[in-house]
Amino acid sequence: MTELHWMTIREAGPLIAAREISPVELVRGFLDRIGTLDRQINAYLLVTAEQALEEASRAEAEIMAGSYRGGLHGIPYALKDIFMTAGVRTTGHSRSAANFIPTMDADAVRRLKSAGAVLLGKLATHEFAHGGPSFDLPWPPARNPWDLRRFTGGSSSGAGAAVAAGLAMGALGSDTGGSIRSPAALCGIAGLKPTYGLVSRRGVWTNSYTFDHVGPMAWSVADCAILLKAVAGHDPADPASAASSIPDYLAALSGDLRGIRIGVLRHQYEVEAPVPGVVAAAMQGALDVLRYLGATLEEVRIRPLQDYTDVKIVVAETELLSVHGAGLRANPELFGEDFLGRTVPAVLLGGEDYVNAQRERRTMVTEARSIWSRFDALITAAPGPAPALDAWRTIQFWQRPSLTTPFNVLGGPALAQCIGFTPEGLPLSMQVVAKPFDDATVLRIGDAYERATHWRERRPLMDEAAVPLPLPPIPDPAPSALPDAERGRIARVARNAGFRLNDRQLELLCAAAPYVEEMAGRLRTPRGFDAEPANVFSFLGYADVNMAPNGQEP
Repeated sequence: MTELHWMTIREAGPLIAAREISPVELVRGFLDRIGTLDRQINAYLLVTAEQALEEASRAEAEIMAGSYRGGLHGIPYALKDIFMTAGVRTTGHSRSAANFIPTMDADAVRRLKSAGAVLLGKLATHEFAHGGPSFDLPWPPARNPWDLRRFTGGSSSGAGAAVAAGLAMGALGSDTGGSIRSPAALCGIAGLKPTYGLVSRRGVWTNSYTFDHVGPMAWSVADCAILLKAVAGHDPADPASAASSIPDYLAALSGDLRGIRIGVLRHQYEVEAPVPGVVAAAMQGALDVLRYLGATLEEVRIRPLQDYTDVKIVVAETELLSVHGAGLRANPELFGEDFLGRTVPAVLLGGEDYVNAQRERRTMVTEARSIWSRFDALITAAPGPAPALDAWRTIQFWQRPSLTTPFNVLGGPALAQCIGFTPEGLPLSMQVVAKPFDDATVLRIGDAYERATHWRERRPLMDEAAVPLPLPPIPDPAPSALPDAERGRIARVARNAGFRLNDRQLELLCAAAPYVEEMAGRLRTPRGFDAEPANVFSFLGYADVNMAPNGQEP
């Protein structure tokens, strides 16, 4: 039998149902492994050992009594620490919420509890799912199990590390601009950003109301399908929740791609965000596999990456500032510098900029319909290979368009999965994308690829006796080249908005300012009066007098 910590959810579920594996035995094994290895990886902010053993004992008793709930009953999983958990500390990996204990469960957590899954603990993220890796927070950032000197990707960083290292069978993350897919790619696992609204965001700390997605992360695509089936579904207390039918995603994994039409976004990873040669070679190999499996492939182009990045950043940073603005104004010292360097520059954006970006987003989503009339899915590269942990600088957020961001703007499902390794043993990945609510097609393609390749047989090697590595130093802010008059103007804007910034914090703002203004400027194009923004008010659900309360917490 495979070592318990390397079993997939799909493998373990039937064995638990047949009483060949005890949920208590399984959970104890994971807790022991976390206790041995996580001091090196820092995937967990909090291990809920006592609660996990209680839940596992309850699951075992139910199964022994003939009350088996399904494929997640007794399965150990973990949560990115932005998911509210009743009575269990939820920090957002931020000093500002270090002692926050919610009184509610996020809707997705409630659904996993109903399925009988067992919570192992809360996972490292980047501060409030944004900013990082940071070395000035109360907890260290997660490290990549394939090479502890390297970055996991973010912001679902602990989730990527925990699943890859065999510290959890699966996890829930969130994805606003790539925060499920980036760590899935860099850590060599599968991560799905579902269609916007398919999984409730209620009880998950907001990054961006417009672009936040909740989704599964696991070793295999099939495991993501199992987790998605459990957490998807309409939540009337989430204004963005979609009242759509939920198919059996696992049943859709036929292994057959005959008749599937796939568009290849080669321009993204060869021209606009050029990937290293080893990634390009892996991509070509993956395309050959998909073609061998019966798919028809054709190159296609969509908007440039920068267009989507402009829309996403202008909208999302404005919304994030509205969420955390009061705390940032009152106590900026409670936040990490990277979070400040991404969020505070939104003070330079105005209401016109925000609406311009939302209007442009609607145009982008409308344009994509012609693509979906021609193709069942799109393929592009995912981030990777993993860079050094200490290579990140905040200014890069503003400078570089992302391979993952377009698919948050377009709103449909996007999967990252492993397609090989560098000679040094670092994972390489691709993205599979489809139209909104066609999540089953994305999973079908990803699963067929996995079945036809052997990448899921390779796991990171961990040395139990290794000494934890020291934290890198906190990097200095990138120096800005702005003239004194412009620096003074920016300082006045921040001051007038109620921010009291020290010299380092002001330097972060000034370094980002030119990029913020360039993005806003590119969105100031003429539009007709009838070009409405993507987000418009709706009375949907208003007549339902029994509608559940919002239940949001600070």
